[in-house]
Amino acid sequence: MLDETLAELYGVSTKAFNQAVRRNRERFPDDFLIEVSPDEWKSLRSQFVTLDVGRGRYRKYAPLGFTEHGAIMAATILNSSRAVQMSVYVVRAFVRARELLASHADLARELGTLRKSVATLDADTRRQFDIVYEAILGLMGPASKRPQ
Repeated sequence: MLDETLAELYGVSTKAFNQAVRRNRERFPDDFLIEVSPDEWKSLRSQFVTLDVGRGRYRKYAPLGFTEHGAIMAATILNSSRAVQMSVYVVRAFVRARELLASHADLARELGTLRKSVATLDADTRRQFDIVYEAILGLMGPASKRPQ
């Protein structure tokens, strides 16, 4: 994402956003932040035909590009209420994702235990259980690992 898009998302001006990023440059390694080269910016700018600074539509300086991780890091260095909300949202999303993964792992373990315990059942009941077992694993998604 470009700096102007993130600035708008976080409720700050592009200028303030870029100042905060430059003041905290150590938080943005190369895989978080992409600096558009002067040649790339010149090529992009030529697509706009004219530089219209007065209306704020076009820029004098090259934009900064942010990866997913850079966009999240940018939220942590800004003081706007929207940036704070986004930081909290991201943290909660990661916590929820971890909880979902853990519940899938627990369920897969329990299913494995149950599968071993039905080994003594007759062949027809075991086939029915295998169908249910495979259906549950299918619902859990491709990331779930089948217990051995």
